[in-house]
Amino acid sequence: MRVGAALDITAPADAVWTFVDDPARYLHFMSGITRWEVVSEEPSGLGARYRMLMHVGSAEVGGLVEVVEHDVGRDMAWVSVVGIDQRGRWRLRERRAGVTRVELRLSYGVAGSGAWGWIAEQVAAPTVRGHLRRSLQQLKRQVEHEQLRTAAAARRAARSNGHAPSST
Repeated sequence: MRVGAALDITAPADAVWTFVDDPARYLHFMSGITRWEVVSEEPSGLGARYRMLMHVGSAEVGGLVEVVEHDVGRDMAWVSVVGIDQRGRWRLRERRAGVTRVELRLSYGVAGSGAWGWIAEQVAAPTVRGHLRRSLQQLKRQVEHEQLRTAAAARRAARSNGHAPSST
């Protein structure tokens, strides 16, 4: 089953990437994720591994995933090592100055395939799709809030140094 969500965030791609590439932030913006724990020496980047669980219906599903693609500021992809079969991808693209299109995609399969596996995937899809949409909305809220805080701090610093505030 493949599900995905996308939206625009009013921030440069590097500001969005700061959140996407930091596993310590995942529990703060990823909807339905009940565990996102670093289990490798490196906390992020190519080869980083995470134990992750997502609440779907009455179950927590997930397993151990490994980052297999890490193009800083643009793409990060992971695959499952143990647990439910899954592949995920973050994709960031600047649409215009200060606006980034963010996509979050996930494909997964239920062990034991066959009719029951197919049914389980179909039943889970709306919940998983909803988690992805809410995750992107929460990411947008946090990144844009951080952009506002940074701009406000710059204006305060400029005022305290006797400079006129900039119009940005």
